Amino acid sequence: MKTIAAQEIKRRGISAVDELLQEGPVQIIKQNRPRYVVLGIEAYLELVAGRSATSGPSAWDWLDEPVPGRASPGRSKADIDAALACERAAWDDDR
Repeated sequence: MKTIAAQEIKRRGISAVDELLQEGPVQIIKQNRPRYVVLGIEAYLELVAGRSATSGPSAWDWLDEPVPGRASPGRSKADIDAALACERAAWDDDR
């Protein structure tokens, strides 16, 4: 993510942000701290539509996923631990 100081925006105007937005979201630094993030309209619409830039379900969707054979939605701790163990094993296989 590109960054720009608030002072730079004050000096150069919004065109300074426009240039950086070509490469994605822009973080604005004020008083040596990250204060704001500016998104292009496409990224904003994607965000408010509930879609993320990454593919696949969110962590909440994954945890709340119904398990076949269970009366209530959601997953037990054992189910989640087993799924995590499988995923971590796949990480080790990739190395």
